[in-house]
Amino acid sequence: MKLSRITAFSSSLLLGAALALTGAAQAQAAENAAPVDYVALGDSYSSGLGAGGYDSASGDCKRSNRAFPKLWAAANSPSSFGFTACAGAITSDVTSKQLGPVNASTDLVSISVGGNDAGFADVMTTCVLQSEANCINRVNQARAFVDATLAGRLDSVYNAISSRAPSARVVVLGYPRFYQLNGGCLAGLSENERRAINGGADHLNTALAKRAANHGFDFADVVPHFTGHEICSGDSWLHSVNWLNIGESYHPTASGQSGGYLPAFRSRA
Repeated sequence: MKLSRITAFSSSLLLGAALALTGAAQAQAAENAAPVDYVALGDSYSSGLGAGGYDSASGDCKRSNRAFPKLWAAANSPSSFGFTACAGAITSDVTSKQLGPVNASTDLVSISVGGNDAGFADVMTTCVLQSEANCINRVNQARAFVDATLAGRLDSVYNAISSRAPSARVVVLGYPRFYQLNGGCLAGLSENERRAINGGADHLNTALAKRAANHGFDFADVVPHFTGHEICSGDSWLHSVNWLNIGESYHPTASGQSGGYLPAFRSRA
């Protein structure tokens, strides 16, 4: 009799624990599924330049229906979605032109910015058109700018976001490495140039991750998602030089947005 009572009591405890865990899991799932107010800020890597399918109303901002913010919003049905990212944006553009939808009810913000401040376009133009020595020197100038100036500019943007949306989760997205070293490219830049450019991207990502952490933001590293899909890989998710549409050069394709940026953001959102 005593043994049966103990067995019954133990069974009831196990059942109660299982029900409690199930209830907690259901509550957590419901919380995770709650609609959010989402705003996507930043530069061309967030607007989707290079992915095609641009919203004509966005003009030179080149906001694409294939950009990761649009893809995430389509899959998650946020209660509101503000998409103000713009091709060519620098940090001051975000604070002066893009923060309109960000307010106290905003739950989620994504942002990619800093590459244009550091002279991304000029670096790539120099490397494509000038000597190896000039290319590497220009990359080093960009790295020096990141160390000396970019941190303060990022702080201004991040402070502005926190001021307007103090409760929001903010996800800062980095930039991919452009080249697979010792890959299949038979012409174009030298390996030394490609290595320097990749190193410049890593340097920028390190700075972005540090500033994000200092502000309590999440950093989403896209480099692992683009590994095996860099230029020279044979399955690139990045445009090389596109002479027909030069602005799309060195930007993610639609596959880069859906296979590179989207999962990196989704893991932090």
